[in-house]
Amino acid sequence: MTKRSMEYGGRAALAAVLMVLALPATAETLIGQFGDWDAFEDGEGAAKVCYMASLPKSEKGDYTSRGQTYFTIVHRPGSQMTGVVRVTAGYEYKAGSETTVKIDDKTFQLYTHPDTPDSAWAPKDASVRKAMIAGRSMVVKGTSGRGTVTTDSYSLSGVTAAYKAIGKACGVK
Repeated sequence: MTKRSMEYGGRAALAAVLMVLALPATAETLIGQFGDWDAFEDGEGAAKVCYMASLPKSEKGDYTSRGQTYFTIVHRPGSQMTGVVRVTAGYEYKAGSETTVKIDDKTFQLYTHPDTPDSAWAPKDASVRKAMIAGRSMVVKGTSGRGTVTTDSYSLSGVTAAYKAIGKACGVK
């Protein structure tokens, strides 16, 4: 598999990483592949989770190794959580550093949390999701605990269809 390949092998690796890191250990189902984004559902009833995910098209930074990097939007309707935007960097973010998402000409500030030091989260409003749906390209910039600045570029091809698919699967409008 090539680095961060979006071929089937890359998609399978992404699903495996997400299951281990972000979701309960149950039988996940691929809803569909939409451009550069995959949509999944897992669980039943109040435990049902639906999410979409993508790997970066390119990763830049002066590092020798880095864990898996990916971007997700998650619905957990049983927990009253819908449209949660998260980027996982493949390293622990530097405390107090800024992580940004630039979608076309709009820039959004993400926040980190000590419980998930390898992830940055969007505010609870829908502005990042709306920009992703309307946008063409997305760039995430972050700083590791060692001070390494990274720049990851994502395609937004398929975001709208994937978001609609996870919404339908979890009954979220």
